[in-house]
Amino acid sequence: MNKNILSFFLFLGISAFGQSIAQPAKQSFCNPLNLNYRFSYDQSSSYREAADPVIHLFKNKYFLYASKSGGYWYSNDMLKWTFRPSVTLPVEDYAPTVETIRDTVFFIASRGSQKIYYNTNPVEDNWKVYNPSFPISMTDPALFKDEDGRVYFYYGCSNRDPIRGVELNPSHLLDTIGQSKILIGHHAKEYGWEEHGEKNDDGQEGWNEGSWMTKYKGKYYLQYASPGTEFKVYGDGVYVSEKPLGPFTYMPNSPFSYKPGGFINGAGHGCTFKDKYGNYWHVATMAISVRHMFERRIGLFPAFFDAKGQLNCITSFGDYPMLMPTRKMDYEKESLFTNWMLLSYHKPVTASSELLGHPAAMACNEEVRDWWSAATGNKGEWLQIDLQQQCTINALQINFADEASQLKAGNPVRSYQYIISASDDGIHWHRIVDQSKNAIDVTHDYIVLPKAIKARYVKIDNLQVPDGKFSLSGFRIFGKGKGELPGAVDGFSVQRKPEDTRRARLEWKPVKAATGYVVYFGTEQNKLYHSAMVYAENSLDLTGLNKGVPYFFRIDSFNENGVSKGKQN
Repeated sequence: MNKNILSFFLFLGISAFGQSIAQPAKQSFCNPLNLNYRFSYDQSSSYREAADPVIHLFKNKYFLYASKSGGYWYSNDMLKWTFRPSVTLPVEDYAPTVETIRDTVFFIASRGSQKIYYNTNPVEDNWKVYNPSFPISMTDPALFKDEDGRVYFYYGCSNRDPIRGVELNPSHLLDTIGQSKILIGHHAKEYGWEEHGEKNDDGQEGWNEGSWMTKYKGKYYLQYASPGTEFKVYGDGVYVSEKPLGPFTYMPNSPFSYKPGGFINGAGHGCTFKDKYGNYWHVATMAISVRHMFERRIGLFPAFFDAKGQLNCITSFGDYPMLMPTRKMDYEKESLFTNWMLLSYHKPVTASSELLGHPAAMACNEEVRDWWSAATGNKGEWLQIDLQQQCTINALQINFADEASQLKAGNPVRSYQYIISASDDGIHWHRIVDQSKNAIDVTHDYIVLPKAIKARYVKIDNLQVPDGKFSLSGFRIFGKGKGELPGAVDGFSVQRKPEDTRRARLEWKPVKAATGYVVYFGTEQNKLYHSAMVYAENSLDLTGLNKGVPYFFRIDSFNENGVSKGKQN
């Protein structure tokens, strides 16, 4: 994360479930994670990629592995990540997995060399081959060591073939023991979220992939992704068993990790892990998928098991600033949401220039899949936002779009350099962010101001781009307005067709002064852990429900002043 992220005091946070909670001083982060997403080797276009993430806690340090990244990252706090380039791992393969066995980290990735690697100190790029010829040629592997020392392997990535599992021999090269078993098949006709398509709407089975195993209170939670990494509805579901190789039972609150709305979408093909304090997290793949279907980013979300043992993941306001806790949390009662609201949505924007098809307004429309671009990448290009009133500004996220870049993996990459200024009148400016000497390759630069400021106008001035033109998919400003909260949504309709209950349409009356809405839903009353964010609309089509499963709903309204909780139906 950016070095300018400093500790801050948050006196009052509002839980995603409505309960107000006092929060101590914390640091924060904002999805997508601010990493040095590397350009692809793909010759058809220039785009950045990191996906299929695994976060692994080893010797009190977090390690983040992701597809096609040229290396991996490590961190003490999951806020500031240090990139470790690697020449000893097959870092050009997809979907890496790691596991600790006997105080050693073991690594394997999809297909590629079919080798298993090991390292006793992964801070150093000193990986060695443990097994030169793993017997299974597979995609999307997952290693899992049980508490009794036995080791299991899960794999599969197909719109036809199932996800499978097999035991491995930890005493002999992690070779397979016996035959693999079929664990998860395809059920798009019953589980709407598995149906392929941007809106689960093309009638085909999705790609079931990206398995991951988590053990909790003696039960085995086998997670998997569907329907495709390029879709906004990409999510993770889960099956549960008393044994590591099944039989498994589908958990009807699947997909437990799901983010179909907001600035950036997708929360699939990830891993569930515990932090130093015993909190669970789910790190997952988020989609841009404009220049290429594999143009992807990484998101981090709090997760937990409820009293009934159901796995849940909180993605509400999942691309707004979130706190990074330094103690054990109760996510059913406490929220990591900072309560810093988005101030920049659809505000008046002016710019030094515009490229045809990329107007300035696209920098503030909360859609990562389009962007404003200046006519050049020259020093002096700028973009300015009028917040229309003086607001309290706490943080900013600058999402660069790399318009017209021709860079590929292996090319030297210059850093983005820029300055951000604020003003009360649009005439007299003071600098609030100085990245004029930045030497770090960042594309989603999240910056918390050392001290909150009050301003009406915010302006970003370009000094240097890596290549191409100065362009922003989101110039996002977070803080608080000084007006009133929106009215509450007190009624809505839910329509589910009897012949296909996998789909539901919600409609409600527009609420005065609302910027948008968060639709919460779940399979039990008062356990509405799923969510979808909607801007400027008063309807939502949910296409990924489970057939024959009852759902409960609530709609909260929000604006730049805060959130108003609605009534559950």
